[in-house]
Amino acid sequence: MFSERTITAALRLLNKSYLFTESVDLERLPGPIEGHGYTLYAHVPFCERLCPYCSFNRFLFHEQRARSYFELLRDEMRMVADLGYDFASLYIGGGTPTILTEELCETIDLARSLFPGIDEVSAETSPNHLTEDTMALLKDRVQRLSVGVQSFDDVLLQQMARYEKYGCGQEVFETVQNAAGHFHSLNVDMIFNFPSQTRSMLEHDIEMVRATGANQTTFYPLMASPKMRGELARTIGQIDYTREVEFYRRICDGLAPEFENSSAWTFSKDKSSMIDEYIVDYEEYVGIGSGAMSFLDGRVYHNTFSLHDYARRIGDGRMSVTKAGHPYNRRARMRYRFVTGLFGLRLDKDNFRRDFGVPIELGLPAEMAFMHLAGGIASDDGHAVTLTDKGRYLLLVMMRETLACSNDVRDHERTLLPADEKMLLFDDKPSCGAPVPAEECLAPS
Repeated sequence: MFSERTITAALRLLNKSYLFTESVDLERLPGPIEGHGYTLYAHVPFCERLCPYCSFNRFLFHEQRARSYFELLRDEMRMVADLGYDFASLYIGGGTPTILTEELCETIDLARSLFPGIDEVSAETSPNHLTEDTMALLKDRVQRLSVGVQSFDDVLLQQMARYEKYGCGQEVFETVQNAAGHFHSLNVDMIFNFPSQTRSMLEHDIEMVRATGANQTTFYPLMASPKMRGELARTIGQIDYTREVEFYRRICDGLAPEFENSSAWTFSKDKSSMIDEYIVDYEEYVGIGSGAMSFLDGRVYHNTFSLHDYARRIGDGRMSVTKAGHPYNRRARMRYRFVTGLFGLRLDKDNFRRDFGVPIELGLPAEMAFMHLAGGIASDDGHAVTLTDKGRYLLLVMMRETLACSNDVRDHERTLLPADEKMLLFDDKPSCGAPVPAEECLAPS
């Protein structure tokens, strides 16, 4: 698709400057600006197994290391409160935040006490953590629990190094099905366009998601950094972007009408549900924890990826930010609003004019013309812009490339870790490469 290729090429060029950061010496992040709304993101970088396609900051789990980290994370949260912030929502990602459930609960309880504006909490988890005990602890604390499933196909689960840890597709399905109804939103995280994924595999995944009883699902396109694209090509196969739009259409059609788009890649039975991309509701956010990112007043900030450096900085009474980008100019801020608004399916033109002093057609003439010519605009009544099915796909491409560029940054930061921390990036358990016999774990058709 010509429009997809155009966006991909443009974003791969632009994001290098938008996400560029350099070292800074800061005691604290800047404080809040009156009238601005903010979201809090907390990162827990520990997993029992390390998925080879994942570029997020994560290390192999060690209990004492993780407990110490949670204590430091709560200390950094108190520093954020001292700056005067309040938040409408809290997102806890990883890694696997439920790696130590009692520590996670203590962290959520502290956040609610420090930031009384928090109405909703979203946390990520893995299928093996959906136990009765864990769900009992979280059900009154977490409004949205997002389960990293990725696929119900046994061959893909092995290639993703998930089969041995989390079980076969049928076992994961039954675990998720048992958790449905325990939370306001149970989100099933899926990946599509993995190199070896076939159309029949994808259609089976869609059927399985519907059958779980979960009320939300997010189908992420594979967002590989340049390094990961090369590794996948060497071990599994090249990513075929030409079929991505077809796969996306199959997802949309396969989930309808029960599920509707809440964003370009999240589908909910209740469209008002909390979604994973918190920038849709609030453009600005504070990130705490090793490897987290903040975006404040048009500037990107990155926290240290090193656990040692994180502990030292928090112990010294400093926040963990070590790098910052150049402040976005007016055009860059307009583009950021354009993408975040449309990714959430509706761009408010009145707010755009109020905040930037010009109509969006004058502020971003090329971008608006492109979306119209590409057939991406469903309605434009002078007050708001909404998207067609093709438009939603084009926004998915924009976010795919932005997050892939972020993954490239993370890959680079990992190369700078001290030797002992690099050892925590290697899983000591081999992943299976051969298909599992069908009789070993049968999934429903």
